[in-house]
Amino acid sequence: MDPNPKEEEAPTSGNKTPTLSCTKCFDALWFCYSPFHQMQQYYRYGEFDTCFGKWNALFDCLTLKTKKSSEVKAILEAREKAKPHIWMYRTVEEASENWWRMYHHYVNVPPEPDS
Repeated sequence: MDPNPKEEEAPTSGNKTPTLSCTKCFDALWFCYSPFHQMQQYYRYGEFDTCFGKWNALFDCLTLKTKKSSEVKAILEAREKAKPHIWMYRTVEEASENWWRMYHHYVNVPPEPDS
């Protein structure tokens, strides 16, 4: 479930106007308070989920519903552009450093011989 508000097409015949639906945000919030989710969070992390992020997403979606459609479109496009791209390119040095940081514990590097 994606808790972020999505832009959906209204089921009109010829004129397609984008409408904002907060249903996914509400569903994510509802699921967050379910016993299944709360027990899963307690088992995995040792504490219950406060669902604070889900409340923020729903509040944000409802706030966007009060704005003009042109403003909503501009806001959603700006958010989409601000997201980092899935393929982040790195230089060889950055990639090497990142790989070493993530996987160094799997590598057995022999000690350097004394000269």
